[in-house]
Amino acid sequence: MSTPATILYCRCAYAQVVPTGVKNEVLQKLCDSNASFETVSDLCEMAAHRDPRLQAIASCGSLRIAACYPRAVKGLFQQAGFPLPADTEILNMRTQTAQEIADALLSAEPATAA
Repeated sequence: MSTPATILYCRCAYAQVVPTGVKNEVLQKLCDSNASFETVSDLCEMAAHRDPRLQAIASCGSLRIAACYPRAVKGLFQQAGFPLPADTEILNMRTQTAQEIADALLSAEPATAA
């Protein structure tokens, strides 16, 4: 049996570019699912400060991230010196629906290329 994906949820607290309704609905669906997940207030801020927690996140096995544009998220980790593995699945709360994101985050299927 495969190991469940590590789920990371970004609140995008400072730039506030992700629609509040989508952020809140994704978070509610994660909480309702009883799945294990980690939430951070803002990946952009963490990358700017080269937060060492990003290294721990990047070193997780199967990783799924609900945040912003995949290119931007990958760039944030790269900028901080902790590039993401190629198989990281990044879900875009700016362009996808909360249901699409929750379904992908909670899927038992392996992550697809981001």
